[in-house]
Amino acid sequence: MKRVLIATDKPFAAVATKKIGKVFKKAGYNVELLENYTSKAELLVAVKNAEALIVRSDIVDAEVLEAAPELKIVVRAGAGYDNIDLQTATKRGVVVMNTPGQNANAVAELAIGLAIYGIREMFSGKQGGELRGRTLGLHGFGFVARNVFRIARALGMKVIVYTRYSREAAAAIGLKVVHSLEELYAKSDVISIHVPAKGEHIRSVSCDVLKHVKDDCIIINTARKEVISEPDLIKAMSAKPGIKYLSDVAPDNIKAFEENLKGRYYFTPKKAGAQTAEANINAGVAAAEQIVDFFEHGDVGCKVN
Repeated sequence: MKRVLIATDKPFAAVATKKIGKVFKKAGYNVELLENYTSKAELLVAVKNAEALIVRSDIVDAEVLEAAPELKIVVRAGAGYDNIDLQTATKRGVVVMNTPGQNANAVAELAIGLAIYGIREMFSGKQGGELRGRTLGLHGFGFVARNVFRIARALGMKVIVYTRYSREAAAAIGLKVVHSLEELYAKSDVISIHVPAKGEHIRSVSCDVLKHVKDDCIIINTARKEVISEPDLIKAMSAKPGIKYLSDVAPDNIKAFEENLKGRYYFTPKKAGAQTAEANINAGVAAAEQIVDFFEHGDVGCKVN
């Protein structure tokens, strides 16, 4: 009987946990829950005999991996997986997967919601604007961006995109693909960022790009804070007082925003993109199914290491 640990300091919703349990019960797997834990020591003890591990934003570093000699697979229930030490996992022969696309609609709806909040002057009572007829620039074209495109088009927005790896896919559905990130930022009224926090994307939203933005541009970031160069963003917002920045992850230098950029930013209290009941269920069940498919059929289709 395979041993699965679900370790979540922010637990799945009860309905999601129930559906995840059904997947494993059908497969004949034993499931242990570690929810709302408050110390790493609890995780190190719980993972000792686990053969499979499901996490959300929980940190799975070298120490955790080394404490789990039986571990064969870790699945991050969500798209981002920068909370998992891929190098150590690979060295130890542990397969790491994510659940791509399961949270995409939830994050996309949040991005559009933030755009509406920004263009309506944070519901402050000041005269705002409308999204219809404005140009939305998609920085990246993965699962989330494709859902943002769908919603934005229904709202009557013009949509353009910059992507290095999905140009043909974007063009095939009628999207205008611009030639550079600078061009995207120069032409957009609203910019929505959808790239992972790795490689060339780290601090890709820099001074070289931001100097091209319109003075009344709204920048939405539901990706990761690491894709933004915070000093460069603050500099750009100081130089162009119409720029707004809204995100579901607070920057490191939040004091600079509070002291100098009042009324021009908004950050959700915690990472909120995937915080819907539907996304919670989708990602959790997908993670469970991927573990069963891995053990029963050798399926590694969502492997990221």
